[in-house]
Amino acid sequence: MSDARREAPAAARNREPILAALLQHLAHGARLLEVASGSGEHALWIGQARPDLWVQPSDPQPEARASIAAWCAGVPNIAPPLALDAAGEWPAIGADAVLCINMIHIAPWAATEGLLRGAARVLARGGALFLYGPYRVGGAMVDSNQAFDERLRAENPEWGVRALEDVVAAAQGFAPPIVTALPANNLFVELRRL
Repeated sequence: MSDARREAPAAARNREPILAALLQHLAHGARLLEVASGSGEHALWIGQARPDLWVQPSDPQPEARASIAAWCAGVPNIAPPLALDAAGEWPAIGADAVLCINMIHIAPWAATEGLLRGAARVLARGGALFLYGPYRVGGAMVDSNQAFDERLRAENPEWGVRALEDVVAAAQGFAPPIVTALPANNLFVELRRL
């Protein structure tokens, strides 16, 4: 194992249900942009499970991009990671789907707004934005997510478990969400580009 490879315990725990939910919605040969790829473990898992997909991982952090590159080295359908900050300018690329796992709650709200704007730009009509993570729904969340939210906000007041309704309201140019409950009190949210 390369020294650059990071390991995210949550990625190992949740990769199978995320992959199962995601792959129901991706056509053969789809181009998938993953935003905030972190360690790169999800990109590797997806790329290996579906060699027909073109997977483009990304992350704003150089250390994360080094980890992604190390994990995905030699996998022909996974591109080198892009330096992409969800809140910043996005490169002129196209994608059939955009995937963002566990970013929205550990980033300022501006990153969520940037993700939604950027995905709307790179996706063609009918393309999908897939989000995974914990959310408040109707103002409520389970006790474990409440405790998690409190820890996040203590670490950084700009972080925290977001209200799904706020994310959906900010998603201009997308159809109403399709929401699937996954293990560990997380949601898989599909937003289709209009």
